[in-house]
Amino acid sequence: MITLEGKSVYGGIAIGKIAFYKRDEITIKRCHVEDTDQEVKRFEEARARASLELQELHDKAMEDVGEANAMIFEIHQMMLEDLDYVESVVNIITTQEVNAEYAIGTTADNFAAMFQAMDDAYMQGRAADVKDVSERLLRVLCESDGSPMAIDGPVIIAADDLVPSETVQLDKDKVLSFVTMYGSSNSHTAILARTMNIPAVIGAGEGLRQEYDGKIAAVDGFEGRIYIEPDAPTMERMKKKQQEDMAQKELLQQLKGKDNITAGGQKINVYANIGNMADVGAVLKNDAGGIGLFRSEFLYLESSTYPTEEQQFGVYKTVAENMAGRKVIIRTLDIGADKQAEYFGLGKEENPALGYRAIRICLTQTDIFKTQLRALYRASAFGQIAIMFPMIISVAEVRKIKEIIEEVKAELRAGGISFREDVEIGIMIETPAAVMVSRELAKEVDFFSVGTNDLTQYTLAIDRQNEKLDDFYDAHHPAVLAMIQMAAKSAHAEGIWIGICGELAADLSLTGTFLSMGIDELSVSPGMVLPLRKRIRES
Repeated sequence: MITLEGKSVYGGIAIGKIAFYKRDEITIKRCHVEDTDQEVKRFEEARARASLELQELHDKAMEDVGEANAMIFEIHQMMLEDLDYVESVVNIITTQEVNAEYAIGTTADNFAAMFQAMDDAYMQGRAADVKDVSERLLRVLCESDGSPMAIDGPVIIAADDLVPSETVQLDKDKVLSFVTMYGSSNSHTAILARTMNIPAVIGAGEGLRQEYDGKIAAVDGFEGRIYIEPDAPTMERMKKKQQEDMAQKELLQQLKGKDNITAGGQKINVYANIGNMADVGAVLKNDAGGIGLFRSEFLYLESSTYPTEEQQFGVYKTVAENMAGRKVIIRTLDIGADKQAEYFGLGKEENPALGYRAIRICLTQTDIFKTQLRALYRASAFGQIAIMFPMIISVAEVRKIKEIIEEVKAELRAGGISFREDVEIGIMIETPAAVMVSRELAKEVDFFSVGTNDLTQYTLAIDRQNEKLDDFYDAHHPAVLAMIQMAAKSAHAEGIWIGICGELAADLSLTGTFLSMGIDELSVSPGMVLPLRKRIRES
């Protein structure tokens, strides 16, 4: 048995034969041309035909994966019109007196290398798009039909990499999974895989070899592992995991598209919590109504320095697009306490849980805060983004946040940058202070979201990181539930909605209690969406 490690793109288990993706190999030769004007004309005609093909792919993607993901092919059409790209090809043809194929190949290599050299992971993912567009042009020039690989199936598709047009043309009924040697989790192909619900592992490296074609393999999309010719214990384990996954999918089919309404007619939204972009596939798979908590601090924790505006924008935009109109609530960075990033230079504190963290950092280091807000508001033009702020204890903090937001919006307007004016803003209710002044806070924001982990810690004066206090830590303590009830009454009195995104939201023994409080939304880990929906519908 051979085990390969890669990056999970979409969870799921696939067991079957490997089929390496076969594509028409185009050999690019450098040829001298006498009539460069005619060669430029060939290039322009190829661009026109490629644009028509991309329109057809766009229409197919609209049916298969929805408008947000079909935009990939609009982007490719824009690349065909990109002046830098076009001028590079034309310049190589005219100055070097060479054929269009060579000029396109050279430009593609140069642009792909440029994107891959960038620090921004989102921009690195664009290298595959340049490759896809350029190969389409080359197929047109070489009069190759570019038809997708015929699949006898069902098979696990393996490849060095897959470009978006190849992925969208795959016969989904015959594809168990796909695995690639290379690729980025930020690539459009990865996004499509998540949307199309195809278990996938990318970046398996050169250990994924052509010689494995036809061999039996098991793909663990949850763990990002590929087992080539798995031994008996591994196969048994994978089959059991696959059965559990199928049972979950069966439950999904029974509940998918149905409202979260109790037997008595009470409706509640069920959203999902995520830590990064890779979790979006699980959100969609489990049919969550939206994202109730995107922990943006993981962008900071996974970086060795402050993430740039462009890096953050790329992530927020992609998540918003993938959610295709469903609400995405992004919490501003909650660094501090048990979540430390060395480059912040926070230093040692006697009581870090009560210290310099979350909104306190943002309101004192406003350059960091404004960078994130700019990225968030820019991304709001691509979906239904809402923003919430952690560790609030006063009305004054909220008003200061709103002042900074207005500054950011004014800067974006002045720069002619699009954003949504109606972005909902909310706050985390996770301190007793916020609960006690919740009626006044509710007049300032659009929603509350209760962070029960910290609210329990601060209400009970118990460090939730101290294992010696486990016997004293009681998330069901009457005082904690009374705090949630008080916040709910304050929210509804001022006409705003309230949700819970902490661990208690997934405690099915409390679902009835939260329904009786009038909680409007519960946000849980993706895997808990279906059990929670089932519990609500049975209440």
